Amino acid sequence: MIIKENENQKMIQQMVRDFSEKEIRPKMMEWDEAQIFPVELFKKLGNLGLMGVLVPQEYGGSGLGYFEYITVVSEIAQVCGSIGLSVAAHNSLCTGHILYHGSEEQKRKYLPKLATAEFIGAWGLTETGTGSDAGGMATTAVKDGDYYVINGSKNFITHAISGDVAVVIVRTGEKGDSHGMSAFIIEKGTPGFMAGKKENKLGMRASETAELIFNNCRVHKDQLIGKEGDGFIQAMKVLDGGRISIGALGLGIAQGAFKAAVKYSKEREQFGKPISQFQGIAFKLAEMGTKIKAAELLLLEAADKKNKHEKMTKEGAMAKYYTSEVAVEVSVEAVQIFGGYGYTKDFPVEKFYRDSKLCTIGEGTSEIQKLVISREILK
Repeated sequence: MIIKENENQKMIQQMVRDFSEKEIRPKMMEWDEAQIFPVELFKKLGNLGLMGVLVPQEYGGSGLGYFEYITVVSEIAQVCGSIGLSVAAHNSLCTGHILYHGSEEQKRKYLPKLATAEFIGAWGLTETGTGSDAGGMATTAVKDGDYYVINGSKNFITHAISGDVAVVIVRTGEKGDSHGMSAFIIEKGTPGFMAGKKENKLGMRASETAELIFNNCRVHKDQLIGKEGDGFIQAMKVLDGGRISIGALGLGIAQGAFKAAVKYSKEREQFGKPISQFQGIAFKLAEMGTKIKAAELLLLEAADKKNKHEKMTKEGAMAKYYTSEVAVEVSVEAVQIFGGYGYTKDFPVEKFYRDSKLCTIGEGTSEIQKLVISREILK
């Protein structure tokens, strides 16, 4: 596999870098402290085509591939993981589910609005009692003429409050049956559909996370994605691509923490010289840089397969697992290099440290990735 950065990527990288420095960095700590989800920022990202990166131009998107998508998410995450997470969730989950599994009518109705961020998208799979065991979900949809009546709730849902439209996977058959779940598109304002409690989180605090609640919510059969019973299979395919998103997020966080640590190590003097000249610090930087490069290559391999429409379950899981763990490791070491200052909010690495942990949990824990990888190896 030989991957060279194309001109498109270079242009996008510079555009996203400039945008992030101008529009995100000055406000990111304010958003983080107050847990503000800056909706207007995402409208600006939509105007740049960054909320529909993978959506074909015929549906109002940018029509780009996964290399460009990794560039977008990782560049934003180098400044703020929260914004990177929301961009990733919007692009790969809600928008991605409709793009890859929706009918032509559904695509034409929703993708142009999602791609421009006229609509903010949410995606609901997890419930209070079912995290990794998504097949045991309790939220149900019962057929009633031309409608389905949905009852239950979804937990830890990105954009649950501010989202204009959500794709949710609910049970239409027996619990635990992989063909007993179905996916629906539900718009904000639908009677019986509401947001619940906003979570007070360790990190990723400017990326909104809350419950979705369904109380006799009636949804027309036209809002069903694909066939009844296809929802879980669709969701697993969506998560295959979503692993690239979280991988890009982890990569960006690691790169941001690393750059901050390198810069600080050259500026901070102890015993008459920069701390970068001490082997203990220099070796830390060597290890951090090597792990980031390895993570990037794993991610690019998964993206290459995705672009070619090849099976990439193992590669995606490997990339997601390793980049997530590297994001945490590099952020921890960055805080250590900053010493006492690294533990304060006046310096950037404490936020990378807090944000990084989500990468090992969201869209499939590291343990689930190892389960996926081992199963693929042992086939």
